[in-house]
Amino acid sequence: MNRREFISTTCFTCIGGTSLSALLTSCGSTKYVNGALETSGISIPLSEFVYEQKGKLLSRQFVVVHHDELEFPIYVYKISENSYSALWMKCTHQGSELNASGDHLYCSSHGSEFDKTGKVTHGPAEKSLRSFPVTTTIDKIIIELKK
Repeated sequence: MNRREFISTTCFTCIGGTSLSALLTSCGSTKYVNGALETSGISIPLSEFVYEQKGKLLSRQFVVVHHDELEFPIYVYKISENSYSALWMKCTHQGSELNASGDHLYCSSHGSEFDKTGKVTHGPAEKSLRSFPVTTTIDKIIIELKK
């Protein structure tokens, strides 16, 4: 193998490995949930934050909630055992839908980033995300949209 073939093969291997890694990470990390309409908001079962892996019950860090009545999804983040935050996934810069990745949200349109509390960590956005009060019952999380 000459130098040119070696460099070409190595580059394609790196690009393929990086692409596959990004694809696998994005496929397995975000849980999408259809919310149920309630009197004052939208609810999801608490069980959506639990999943089984190799016989063990594990807890999700966040879920993304959809409903046909909502223009944008809602990012629900688990702060502690019984405490959750809910953020409108609409970028405050120009109104694009945000993407969730662990404990932060990002806008693929212009690069704005927000932390799990909705505060801007990277512009061009300047305003924090809209947040919603969250209450929990014994078996569900209620995102209060009307307050």
